[in-house]
Amino acid sequence: MRPARAAEPRRARLLTRGQEAPDRLGSRALTSMERRILIFAVAWAVASATALGTSPAGAWNCPVQIKSAEDTIKKAEAMKLTPEARALIDQAKKLVAEAKAHHTDAKAKIDHANAMWKAKAAQAQAESAAAISTP
Repeated sequence: MRPARAAEPRRARLLTRGQEAPDRLGSRALTSMERRILIFAVAWAVASATALGTSPAGAWNCPVQIKSAEDTIKKAEAMKLTPEARALIDQAKKLVAEAKAHHTDAKAKIDHANAMWKAKAAQAQAESAAAISTP
C-alpha cells in the first residue's frame, strides 16, 4: 500500500524538488516534434478563427457611413453658416449623393470602398463647415 501524501499535484511536487515538470499530453511526455505540431495547430486555429471572424460583409458598412454624413450635414445646416461653410456643405451633399450611387450600383469591393471614403469625406467637410461657423 502507498504511503499517504499531501494532496499536492505531481507538477507542484516536482517543482518543489527542483526538477522540471515535463509537458504531458495524456500519460506520456511530449517529444519536441509533438510539441511543435501542437503549437502549430493551436496557432493555426487561432489565426483561422480570427480571419473568419472578420468577414468582408461587416467591413462594408456604407449605409452607416452615409447616414452619419447626412446627420452631420443636418447639424451643420442648423447653424449660421458663412459663405465658405455653405460651399463646404454643398460639396458634402454632392459627395453623399455620389456615395449613395457607388453603394447602390456596387459590383465589386472597390465600389463599396469608394462609397465609404466619399461618405467619410462628406462628413469631414460638414464638420469643417460647422467648425468655421457660429452656432
